[in-house]
Amino acid sequence: MPGITIQDILSEKEAGLDLELLAGEKGLLRHVQVPRIQKPGLALAGYVTNLHPDRLQVLGSTELSYLNHLPVDLAEKNLAKLCNVDICCFIITKGQEPPSMLVREVEARGIPLLRTHHQSSTFISLITQFLEERLLPSTTIHGVLVDVLGVGVLLHGKSGIGKSEVALDLVLRGHRLVADDVVKVRMKLPAVLFGEGMDLLHYHMEIRGLGIINIKHLFGVAAIRERKKIDLAIELVSWEDGHEYDRLGLEEEKYKVLGLGIPLLKIPVRPGRNITSIVEVAARNQLLKEMGYNSAVEFQDRLEKRMAETAWLHSHTIIGDNLE
Repeated sequence: MPGITIQDILSEKEAGLDLELLAGEKGLLRHVQVPRIQKPGLALAGYVTNLHPDRLQVLGSTELSYLNHLPVDLAEKNLAKLCNVDICCFIITKGQEPPSMLVREVEARGIPLLRTHHQSSTFISLITQFLEERLLPSTTIHGVLVDVLGVGVLLHGKSGIGKSEVALDLVLRGHRLVADDVVKVRMKLPAVLFGEGMDLLHYHMEIRGLGIINIKHLFGVAAIRERKKIDLAIELVSWEDGHEYDRLGLEEEKYKVLGLGIPLLKIPVRPGRNITSIVEVAARNQLLKEMGYNSAVEFQDRLEKRMAETAWLHSHTIIGDNLE
């Protein structure tokens, strides 16, 4: 997993972290490896077994108050034991003043000590979101991402199959474009994939024969959105005579992205098929599945029940005729 230095976090301005350096400048090149934080409450009491040194350690009012109420010799002993774990960074919230013993300890060991004026809950939310965006895996996919009735639909397939044309038709029907041509996919905790457009291509779409168009300018801000959770992947494939396509919807395939599986549908394309309507219905059907209703499974259950009833009636008719 990639890391980010404490220096990068300290110099970040757009995330609104509001951080300043108090001590431990020698350790600014230390790395944070995971997008989670820790509040070292028990560690201040001397229990460091479950301490994660690669996480940011947030010290709020409770932690500092506890530290100040300990006997000086015990507080220094516990701090020395805590810093001996080689913590990547301490962050004090609510603009509080750090205890002098903490400043001495981090300076001696080269552990950065930062401060923010945010409350602990606010800062934890901000820093977690920032670290998730910077640390969690990401990739790019050649395709189109649209928001259809709240369902994030990823359209992909070979070049020229008609992905952008389908997306444009969906926009004309009132749905929203997220990204065209290149979709940047990021993993979010616990196991969710979000897609967004590249900075250069945002809101733009390429239509062969027409060129590059700006969806935001043509249809307004209601026709676009910045990012969307990917709920369904649809692969557009060329129709092949003689090929057996799924006709019941019982086959459940997955499209793998960053190790996670997205429900996958393969829709054959040929003249006369309204692909836009099929994609729209697929999104509605996905909503039903997420609510626990699967029409294909229900149809199969009804069919099997009807076959069982017919077989039972047929067997009893035969037995009855033999008895006569």
